[in-house]
Amino acid sequence: MKIEATALPGVLLLTPAVYRDDRGAFCETFNLRQMTEAGLPSNWVQDNFSLSKKNVLRGIHYQILQPQGKLVRVTHGAVLDVAVDLRRSSPEFGRHVAVELSGENGLMLWIPEGFGHAFLVLSEVAGFAYKVTDYYAPKGERTIVWDDPELAIAWPVAEGDLIVSEKDRKGARLRDAEVFA
Repeated sequence: MKIEATALPGVLLLTPAVYRDDRGAFCETFNLRQMTEAGLPSNWVQDNFSLSKKNVLRGIHYQILQPQGKLVRVTHGAVLDVAVDLRRSSPEFGRHVAVELSGENGLMLWIPEGFGHAFLVLSEVAGFAYKVTDYYAPKGERTIVWDDPELAIAWPVAEGDLIVSEKDRKGARLRDAEVFA
């Protein structure tokens, strides 16, 4: 497995070795030894899966209480996956990285605690799987609005075509959000 830094310190792009033949493909999506050597956590507490249709935008989510690190991947379909630095003390505060993850390319993204997370479904349907380092804590859940001009995320779809939950539409602006120290 190849593990590379992204433009945001701490956010890593993981490229598993994919073995293909006439029957299909095989890849290892988790290897404790390799991930621990790369500085990723070794104590995962929950695996999650969501299924979303084209133009669904989820996020920008994070937990201020019980912060979660996330290892995310797409099982089938494709998404634009976004990590946003929400650590006020970071020189990268408010910056983001965006990576296309798909079942075909097999890429995974490690998003550490202190970052917000969002994704936009690019394919007709996408299966999204992720491991987290702490349990879901509804009282600590926060959302930053996906179209905050301060973040300037270039979502590759017309706003009128987006499917966004009411909760996500009511997210805070970065300047008003409760973020990490």
